[in-house]
Amino acid sequence: MNRSRGETLWFWLFAGPAVAGLLAFNVWPMLYSLWLSFCRYEVLAPPEFIGLQNYRYLFTHDPAFWPSVRVTLVFTVANLPLAIAGALGFALLLNQPVRGRGFWRAVFFLPSILPQAAFAVVFGYIFQADGGLLNRALALAGIQGAAWTTSPTWALPVLIVVSLWSFGYPMVIFLAALQDVPRELHEAAHIDGADGWARFRHITLPLISPIIFFNVVMGVIGALKVFDLAYAFSVSQAQPMPGGPARATLFYGLNLYQQAFGFFHLGLASAMAWLLFAFIAALTYVNFRAGRRWVHYGD
Repeated sequence: MNRSRGETLWFWLFAGPAVAGLLAFNVWPMLYSLWLSFCRYEVLAPPEFIGLQNYRYLFTHDPAFWPSVRVTLVFTVANLPLAIAGALGFALLLNQPVRGRGFWRAVFFLPSILPQAAFAVVFGYIFQADGGLLNRALALAGIQGAAWTTSPTWALPVLIVVSLWSFGYPMVIFLAALQDVPRELHEAAHIDGADGWARFRHITLPLISPIIFFNVVMGVIGALKVFDLAYAFSVSQAQPMPGGPARATLFYGLNLYQQAFGFFHLGLASAMAWLLFAFIAALTYVNFRAGRRWVHYGD
């Protein structure tokens, strides 16, 4: 009994501050933001309970809500397959027994250490319509470059391309999974006459399917929460309002930020945050339900 009490005492001695911090800095702010989502709150006056009016306004009257939803969904649908395929492809290359493999792994992972804002500034200069490196190179070939960063047609594709450079973390996870695939299975399949594609399709893919599923789920969540990339892109292009041109890069997170810290509509921003949370939670649940059909967990 004394030993059990001692273990309990030591547990709460270490876990108590962590639980207190979780309640104070995570649970309480979340619950308070939920309350604010049902209030009109613009900082200068106390919160005023208005029920579901914030949600009703977002769905029916807010001119920026649905454009930001569309931009975010288009970005997610376009970015996710390219990011997963790129990360898996580089992981397959870096898993080959070549000289200097550790060096090349570090080189390909290095861009992921840099913040998204740095990518936005650097690539913003590359894709600038006037004097950008890309248009200069195209001009040398006699090609008229597009207005990449100032065109509503091209601004979002440019951000999708820029976002693909942060593939290092899923690449490392894929690389760890590939190293756990038994070589004996590939050798046996090779003896039986299976080519490289057949071995990849029938051996590698099923065995790393849980990791693919994990990266897909995390990629969806990350794409739906994009903020710093779009904000830094707008700042680097000296746009009068974040999300330009013509709301072509007005991501949901950027719209939420503007409502909260640009217009000080904190109640409306809280409602937007909870809508995003509910959508991500529902989508993650659907992903897990669908993932059970094709993810191979082994014996």
